[in-house]
Amino acid sequence: MFVYDPGMASRTPIRWRLADDDGGQPALFGDTVPGSRDLPAVEYLHVRARRIVSRVPEGARVPFRYTINPYRGCTHACTYCFARPTHEYLGLDAGRDFEQRIVVKINAVERLRAELREPSWAGETIALGTNTDPYQPCEGRYRLTQGIAETLTEAGNPFSILTKSTMIVRDRDVLAEAAGRGLFRAAFSVGTLDEDVWRVSEPGTPPPARRLDALARLTEAGIRCSVLVAPILPGLSDDPEQLAEVVRAAFAAGAESVTPIVLHLRPGVREQFMPWLEGVRPDLVDRYQRLYHRRAGYAHEHHARIAAHVQELADRYGGSTATPAAARGNLALLPDAPARPTRWQADQLAIDLGAA
Repeated sequence: MFVYDPGMASRTPIRWRLADDDGGQPALFGDTVPGSRDLPAVEYLHVRARRIVSRVPEGARVPFRYTINPYRGCTHACTYCFARPTHEYLGLDAGRDFEQRIVVKINAVERLRAELREPSWAGETIALGTNTDPYQPCEGRYRLTQGIAETLTEAGNPFSILTKSTMIVRDRDVLAEAAGRGLFRAAFSVGTLDEDVWRVSEPGTPPPARRLDALARLTEAGIRCSVLVAPILPGLSDDPEQLAEVVRAAFAAGAESVTPIVLHLRPGVREQFMPWLEGVRPDLVDRYQRLYHRRAGYAHEHHARIAAHVQELADRYGGSTATPAAARGNLALLPDAPARPTRWQADQLAIDLGAA
């Protein structure tokens, strides 16, 4: 059932019930937390999740089987974000709603504690940051990712985090404890150090150079980190000098490896990205239409060239490249868990980092 957000009846209805809506599905949503909070230009919709650990669909080529996403939607507002179409599942749009109507799973930490205690849970690695950034700005208020990291560390459950945010440094102590026990490693997404490209394509993210500063602070604390040079935007951030700048700076900051990933433009993302590109760089539109003519939205030949060049750069600067699987850290420290019951449903799009 669709419900309209209180006071916002002219906006698109959201598929989930808000936390203060007592009209049905009582087992899913409670009634003790306000349903939404309006901040300047951003609305936070509070929901109570039935489950918080999600199993990745079987066909997804990723180095993990389980994920946690405490937030849906992202104020980082990256133009190319592959998670944008997931907002449509909620009855919201993949454009402005994805950036300005953020779903907050306010019971994420308590649900995680309960699910880790279930007899069927075998302690498999859990990945954070597979859909939207777990350290997007609202984490400063809600501290759900912080609570999740503390809970996983207390339980001795391995996990990894992928982020574009410097806020991860706030949790350095608990993450260092987890890393010291072989439970944790981090990956930063830094597609470019070109500030002009960053400002136009990732308007809500911290500056890329500051992300590498954050990486250096984590490595100083003994936390293993890698860098996803992602996404690399053809004609915008794939110049050899731009790539050299990122690779050199990543290794100087202490990254164990770098992983180049050229932009994917799947259906649902393409419809958001191409109008943006036409507005900022109309001269590149024809090139993108040629590169991304396949429905899969992946420029295989271009990626192969970029990957070869990044490997040369890594050799030059004394580092190494890694597949996305190795970059995220497949911390298979415990036996594989049995298949989860069919009642488990994936919470996010079947992402395909492995194709890179």
